[in-house]
Amino acid sequence: MRILVTRPLPDAETTAARLVAMGHEVVIEPLLTVEPLAAALPAGRFDAVTLTSVNGARLLQRHPARGELDRLPLFAVGWRTAAAAGDAFSAVEIAAGNGVALAALLRERLPAGARVLHVAGEDRAVDLGEALRADGIAVDVMVIYRTAAARVLTPATHAALAQGQIDAVLHFSPKTAATLVALGRQAGLVAQLGAMRHVCLSANIAAKLVQAGWSAGFCAEPTEESLLSLLGM
Repeated sequence: MRILVTRPLPDAETTAARLVAMGHEVVIEPLLTVEPLAAALPAGRFDAVTLTSVNGARLLQRHPARGELDRLPLFAVGWRTAAAAGDAFSAVEIAAGNGVALAALLRERLPAGARVLHVAGEDRAVDLGEALRADGIAVDVMVIYRTAAARVLTPATHAALAQGQIDAVLHFSPKTAATLVALGRQAGLVAQLGAMRHVCLSANIAAKLVQAGWSAGFCAEPTEESLLSLLGM
């Protein structure tokens, strides 16, 4: 099977290596570029740090204020995010891979009156502040990066899609899915893309494709392992 991987680098290369080891061919087309932002640490005392993406975790490791957060516990959305954050935090709690589970974990572990630093990108799948407001847990967001969408498909990917040389597309975020829909329309490839198999990390990602009239499957659990397992079904 020849598979199109649309997530940003370097994660696209990691996924591609796993797919090749499974016997697949891979076309990498990063539809988003991660752009670091100069974010200042909000003033005041925090009781915990939370991370909802691997990109945020990587960039936090290089942030000038990183050392000020070492004494705090970390609440990560999943194990890959926790691993990317390093091991300097006082403790690490890992949620079940999505924002709803992360909010539930924070609610369970932290008392009313706690203040949490959410290190994140401009686009966030869940508003933790809203989710935890009724519990008396305050959330400050430090936006440490943004993602810029590609403006055009590369010639190689355009040709592969036009000639029916792609069997399936993996989707890891709503923004990459929406970007592929937009670029597919721009390139006149809607029919070709609509006929392909689309495998998504979550239902809200699949919804972006369904809105375009494409069929899309999604994982029961939001993990790469679950996503790759769907390719065999």
